[in-house]
Amino acid sequence: SSPMYHHSLQGRPGMPSCECQLPVNLQERTLIAVKPDGVQRRLVGDVIKRFERRGFKLVGMKLLQANEGILGEHYHELRRKPFYPTLIHYMMSGPVVAMVWEGFNVVKTSRAMVGETNPVEAKPGTIRGDFSVHVSRNVVHASDSVETAQREISLWFRSSELVDWECCDHNNTYQL
Repeated sequence: SSPMYHHSLQGRPGMPSCECQLPVNLQERTLIAVKPDGVQRRLVGDVIKRFERRGFKLVGMKLLQANEGILGEHYHELRRKPFYPTLIHYMMSGPVVAMVWEGFNVVKTSRAMVGETNPVEAKPGTIRGDFSVHVSRNVVHASDSVETAQREISLWFRSSELVDWECCDHNNTYQL
């Protein structure tokens, strides 16, 4: 049997009364970032819509102008690649929308929803397959593992910026 936690929103003003028993693995989180090309093309709403419709819960979101410091940390494993300076310049060319999504198997599922890094290889129906044509403008970033997600989330968000809230639709989304 999977570990469980109990969460109640009873008594919180303006919130529906809700008693939920949820497996701990529903709390997996990932970082999804709409890159400058996605923001410029006004695709933020389309990206959010896909994650909401899939049944994931938004727990953090911000629009920001990324600086060299945060991008250097975020892309540290690519520092030696020849395209690194171009990537950093592009990521600083406009605002980014950073989001934290929560749900069962969200890291793996979101990678499938986003599609291959190179849009030429991304299947139709994926974010990149539907919205991008060149690898240098591939609309979104998605964490590639649970460990990477934890590192990236702590880089882009303070814990106080993540909202622990309980949506009451889990019976319609998950078999508990």
